[in-house]
Amino acid sequence: MSLKNRTALITGAGQGIGKACAEVFAGHGARLILLDKNRKTLPHVARQLKTAGADVDHRIIDLTRTQPLVKMIDEILAERSVDILVNNAGFDRPGITAKIDKNDYNAVLSIHLGVPFLLSKLLLPRMRVNKWGRIVNISSIYGLMGAKGEVAYAAAKAGVLGLTKTLAREGGKDGVTVNAVVPGMIRTPPIMKMPEKYRDPIIADSILGRIGEPEEVARVVAFLASDDASYITAAEIKVSGGWGA
Repeated sequence: MSLKNRTALITGAGQGIGKACAEVFAGHGARLILLDKNRKTLPHVARQLKTAGADVDHRIIDLTRTQPLVKMIDEILAERSVDILVNNAGFDRPGITAKIDKNDYNAVLSIHLGVPFLLSKLLLPRMRVNKWGRIVNISSIYGLMGAKGEVAYAAAKAGVLGLTKTLAREGGKDGVTVNAVVPGMIRTPPIMKMPEKYRDPIIADSILGRIGEPEEVARVVAFLASDDASYITAAEIKVSGGWGA
């Protein structure tokens, strides 16, 4: 499996699954464009990868600010093509339907669903012209089964699956595949901040009975971004240890 001579844009690359994707992609020879709003973690990730010999461009940006994001993508496309898009960035604002603030609900939908839509809108046409492209969207088991107290997050992640299937239909005949990876309980900073009384029963309920590692998700993302997955599109692939099976 090789990503050599492919340029991959990865959002939320400063930590967790996004950071793991950057590391795995670099290991397979991809050129990287890493986006995150965290001014501390992203430069550190980029430095580590450059030290290891990777071709890395990192940019600090709040992805929910539409005009700066559009400008940045225009600047990138003026210099190079983006072959692979990994929509990973996100955050959570927990709350049940009756109590969640509408602004919090909209904010979660904006980062998890609005940003992947906008980046796909900007990058998919160029991929279609090039007759090759990969878009991998990070969804969640909650997008399949729902979750009490996670109305915004679950709704957004369910929307990601619908977006994935629609983009796949739009790009398929031009050699662009679009797939969703559906993680379960993964060892990321937000998950590790979750109280054990909530986290541990979910882990115990998974078939494998353990928490997943970011690299285990990233390896599936890299596979879907490669030529080895050339006949896979509109798929939703669980990486959940059997949770939600």
